[in-house]
Amino acid sequence: MSDNVRWFSGLGLSDLDQVGGKNASLGEMVSHLTDLGVRVPDGFATTAEAYHRFIGETGLAERITGLLDGLDTDDVRRLAEVGKEIREAVVLQEFPEDLEADIRKAYDTLAEGSGGEASFAVRSSATAEDLPDASFAGQQETFLNVRGIDAVLHAVREVFASLYNDRAIAYRVHHGFAHADVGLSAGVQKMVRSDVGASGVMFTMDTESGFTDAVFVTSAWGLGEGVVQGAVNPDEFYVYKPALRADRPAILKRGVGAKLTKMVYTDDPTVGRTTEFVDVEPAQSQRLSLTDDEVTELARHALVIEEHYGRPMDIEWGKDGVDGLIYILQARPETVQSRRTGALERFSIEASTTKGATVLVEGRAIGQKIGAGPVRVLRSVDQMHEFGDGEVLVADMTDPDWEPIMKRASAIVTNRGGRTCHAAIIARELGIPAIVGTTDATKSLADGAEVTVSCAEGDTGLVYDGILEFGIERTELDAMPELPVKIMMNVGTPEQAFSFAQLPHKGVGLARLEFVINRQIGIHPKALLDLQTDPELLEPKLRAEVQAAVAAYDSPREFFVQRVAEGVSMLAAAFAPYPVIVRMSDFKSNEYANLVGGENYEPHEENPMIGYRGASRYLSAEFADCFAMECEALRFVRDEMGLTNVWVMIPFVRTLKEAEGVIRLLGENGLVRGENDLKVVMMCEVPSNAVLADQFLDHFDGFSIGSNDMTQLTLGLDRDSALVADGFDERDPAVLHMLELAIKACKARGKYVGICGQGPSDHPDLADWLLEQGIESMSLNPDTVVATWQRLAANSASSGS
Repeated sequence: MSDNVRWFSGLGLSDLDQVGGKNASLGEMVSHLTDLGVRVPDGFATTAEAYHRFIGETGLAERITGLLDGLDTDDVRRLAEVGKEIREAVVLQEFPEDLEADIRKAYDTLAEGSGGEASFAVRSSATAEDLPDASFAGQQETFLNVRGIDAVLHAVREVFASLYNDRAIAYRVHHGFAHADVGLSAGVQKMVRSDVGASGVMFTMDTESGFTDAVFVTSAWGLGEGVVQGAVNPDEFYVYKPALRADRPAILKRGVGAKLTKMVYTDDPTVGRTTEFVDVEPAQSQRLSLTDDEVTELARHALVIEEHYGRPMDIEWGKDGVDGLIYILQARPETVQSRRTGALERFSIEASTTKGATVLVEGRAIGQKIGAGPVRVLRSVDQMHEFGDGEVLVADMTDPDWEPIMKRASAIVTNRGGRTCHAAIIARELGIPAIVGTTDATKSLADGAEVTVSCAEGDTGLVYDGILEFGIERTELDAMPELPVKIMMNVGTPEQAFSFAQLPHKGVGLARLEFVINRQIGIHPKALLDLQTDPELLEPKLRAEVQAAVAAYDSPREFFVQRVAEGVSMLAAAFAPYPVIVRMSDFKSNEYANLVGGENYEPHEENPMIGYRGASRYLSAEFADCFAMECEALRFVRDEMGLTNVWVMIPFVRTLKEAEGVIRLLGENGLVRGENDLKVVMMCEVPSNAVLADQFLDHFDGFSIGSNDMTQLTLGLDRDSALVADGFDERDPAVLHMLELAIKACKARGKYVGICGQGPSDHPDLADWLLEQGIESMSLNPDTVVATWQRLAANSASSGS
């Protein structure tokens, strides 16, 4: 082809200087990955040389240089004026004859092979775009559903002009790129009919934590620009790479997004008016936009692309609703986590600080930081000049046009958007906490009100009323000293698993299944089973609420099993290959009653702490079908997904008869101790467990000491009663005697023994005593891991052990 136009099939990464990162990457995939099953729609690209000739030979270059010389990009009003003048000049400029002729010739060839009703995407590709340490994502324009050669020519000029969008000008200045050094290539590509299908973005790593063993997929109905722009709150999926490579079920999480709107084609051929947003039918928005098979296929494509490029990737994809096939539309290097250092910076806010604080709005947390300041609600990019340094930017949604002020914000909050929209990507790159998809932030947050924006408490970001105190801790992870004991973590929130796994650890010593059930399901298992057996068993209001919750699933039972399996597999994948000890549900009756529908199924007990819980509940006929669902979920994670680092832990086993019965019950439900390397341990938390430790160990592979229950039951006090709270102390001689009996018995039998209470963190002398006793592990809350690790190392060094 000519110097003006190149086909994708003749391009590769070595052509980045000629066609920019986006088009070079498309060519690389067409040339090298098609035979590996990665489908990329065909197309061609204008060259950067053609662009430079276009602005040089027409006199545009000199005019542009004069306008940009000395421009202060922080003066957003002047930036907008200059940018608009440049763009208008570029759009009105006719192409040189040879360039127009070459574009027409290439278009005719592409259109001939695409069918009479085909339309095209015209995308920008800057020559400095998508370098590993720079993100030009979304700075230049993309035009979809472009029909006919005249419209394509106009769209190419619009793409050229978009090199001088306000956001692009500001980005180049802030990142040290000379304007004249950056060229532009326009890619013309056959459209994928995702307007009647689905589309989205995927990353070959977790975008928040940097966890590299998962593919993160977002998806929504309609064209992908809705997801990229942040106009749609999409579905989210995580796929575990090792399970994928082993050809096992690999989906760790399925999250149903609101998907209230979608981008579709219009009948208007005018460039810029060829697409529109329409409402999604409620029944469709409640469904997942991808099947498990489609998610798996996408993740396989992501693996192929990542392995070819040799680095984490950011990939846009589309599912054609006409032919049913999945296509890759773009692939570029991931640019935020690629700049991570070996240090860990953790923002935290104490529970005592947030207790009683008013949550004004909540949404999807972007990043894991905390910011605070006065609110500034902006309803249009034209109001940017009103924004002050350190304010909290609140808007319906932000796109890269807002970049000049985003870097000055203490935090960003939007009504719309998902974790892969432009606003999220830019917030991560700038290192600013952001909460997207709140739906009503612009209404609920008042101008000037002081707020704290917390993205450090899991997937859900919270905006608190007032300026709250928070902490920042920086740890050099490569400097953590060796210890004579394994430090594990207590983790019950799957959405924080990838983040917590970045801390130094030897696994999870306590994963509370009741936390998973509470957060992932929130409905009493009996209500789900009754809905499946006979919906009339539920009163109408409850029935409607439960039916809405399970709408995306084939059955209420599948909802429970799949959601529990997702929660457990997220934890197991994050901490693999280290053990993740999952304690079967240990709700007390009053806690079960707090679940949706729970009060219909739970007894009233005067003292639920020592009532219907743990092993005795599992063994009761009334709870058998509920326990069976828990077992089915864990068996799937271990045996089907291959996450055999999951151990099972049984809480509150009062008697040897219960111990024998619960092991038998586990086996009947497919969890056979010793089979597929399954380890079953027991919570050692009742005095009888320590007194008869050796006999209990006949049934279990070890103990995890629950110091809280052991202390209250040994000393005969209610830890929830303020009247006797002063007497609660794990270091009481009677409690220590119980712990010593348990530890000695496990060591004598060569079995696992750990502790999963907060005692070792709260009481340094208790931690030292446990070390002397030879305890194998201490499982701590994540916020105390680093400090406890360092203190134990210092004590160990000073004692010479």
